[in-house]
Amino acid sequence: MTFIKSMNIFADLTSSDILVCVIVGIIALVVGLIIAFPVGVAYRRRVAEAEIGSAEEEARRILNDAMKNAEQKKKEALLEAKDEIHTMRQETEKDLRERRSEVQRQEHRLQQKEETLDRKIDNLEAKEEKLALRSKEIDAKLEECDRLKQSQMDLLEKISGFTKEQAKSHLLQLLDDELTHQKAVKILEYKNQTTDECDRIAKEIIGRAIQRCAADHSADLTVSVVALPNDEMKGRIIGREGRNIRALETATGVDLIIDDTPEAITLSSFDPVRREIARVSLEKLILDGRIHPARIEETVAKATNEVNTTIKETGDRAVIEAGVPNVHPELVKLLGKLRYRTSFGQNVLNHSLEVCHLSGLLAAELGADVTLAKRAGLLHDIGKALDHEQEGTHIQLGVDVAKKYRESETVIHAIHAHHGEVEAKTLIACIVQAADAISAARPGARRENVENYIKRLEKLEEIANSFNGVEGSFAIQAGREVRIIVKPEVVSEDQMVLMSHQIAERIENELEYPGQIKVNVIRESRAVDYAK
Repeated sequence: MTFIKSMNIFADLTSSDILVCVIVGIIALVVGLIIAFPVGVAYRRRVAEAEIGSAEEEARRILNDAMKNAEQKKKEALLEAKDEIHTMRQETEKDLRERRSEVQRQEHRLQQKEETLDRKIDNLEAKEEKLALRSKEIDAKLEECDRLKQSQMDLLEKISGFTKEQAKSHLLQLLDDELTHQKAVKILEYKNQTTDECDRIAKEIIGRAIQRCAADHSADLTVSVVALPNDEMKGRIIGREGRNIRALETATGVDLIIDDTPEAITLSSFDPVRREIARVSLEKLILDGRIHPARIEETVAKATNEVNTTIKETGDRAVIEAGVPNVHPELVKLLGKLRYRTSFGQNVLNHSLEVCHLSGLLAAELGADVTLAKRAGLLHDIGKALDHEQEGTHIQLGVDVAKKYRESETVIHAIHAHHGEVEAKTLIACIVQAADAISAARPGARRENVENYIKRLEKLEEIANSFNGVEGSFAIQAGREVRIIVKPEVVSEDQMVLMSHQIAERIENELEYPGQIKVNVIRESRAVDYAK
């Protein structure tokens, strides 16, 4: 009700009255603020002064506490520093005392060394004086020795009748004789030892190999003999005015020798293949009975084909018998041709097979490649199958043909070295050399031309007679041994051993021979007197 009354009263007021009331309110507010501000400021001042006073007191208290703590820390630090300084001073004094004592010891040691050196110097000076005196005494004694030596040399020369140079030569001669004796003894000892051991091993290996290898050999010459049914056949073969024999010789390249030999014609040619073709052709013509130039040409052509076929089959059989696989067909043909070739009367194909088997056996004994050794042994004389019109030795021809058909380097080297033209550098080459020598040196395997045989014997005796002190020499056992008689007054027993060694070396260097040659030096002293 009061509010309503108030509102009613406010509503009854006019605008001028409201304005007056507002102004009065504002004035009252301003007056209130003017009066309240100083009062508030004063209050705040009092509160602030009270807080500042309490803060100053707290600050003074903290400062006093801090000063007390600082003073206490200062005192503690001073005490610790004093203790540390005292400790360091003690350690320093101790270290100084130790160093001082060490320096004193070193000084004492140096003083002792100086004293020792002084004593040594004194001793050395004394020794130098003694050595100087000793040297003078020695020089005097050396002079005296020289005089005595010279006097003794003069006395020796007077007694012995030798001058100094003569005596020296005599002593050197004695020394040379002694050394010759010792050298001869050593050579003989080593030779006997080596020979015994090598002979034992070689005989064992070679013996087993030879016993397991047996081969038949036929002795083929440069001529072939064709049997005739009767002597009238000679005239038919010659023909009218010699037409048939000329046609046959022209077609085959073989010389026909028709002489007084009954019921036989001799075919002569250095080419065994041509000689075989001529033989087969002649036998066919004799059986056929029709002998004229046209028939001769036809028969020779057929015989050539047959011989070529035989050569191929023979080569195949040789390869199969040898057990050597993968041989080039051209090499097989060359092996077949070796059937008609001979060397010192020994069939080359049989010889090659024999060397092949021996090489395989030796390789097995020595632990080498058996197949490779047999291949090298089979092909080692392949050059002998080539025509004689080609230039070069059978070794060089064999090497060339082996290279042409791509044989291994080992086989080529074995072919090249089997006669010693080059040094054998492989075990296979050495085996082939040994097998070739075994096959060729077997008694009865080869025949030798009489002229070459005589020349070899004469050369043996000539080499032996060229040595000083040889009284005579004799080649015996078909040139497989040479006996040498030496003069006992010229050649001593020791020199005899050296002479046999030197003669053997010359024979090896200057002669070509199958197998080996025994050098037998004989020295015999005889005393002859007559009872009268």
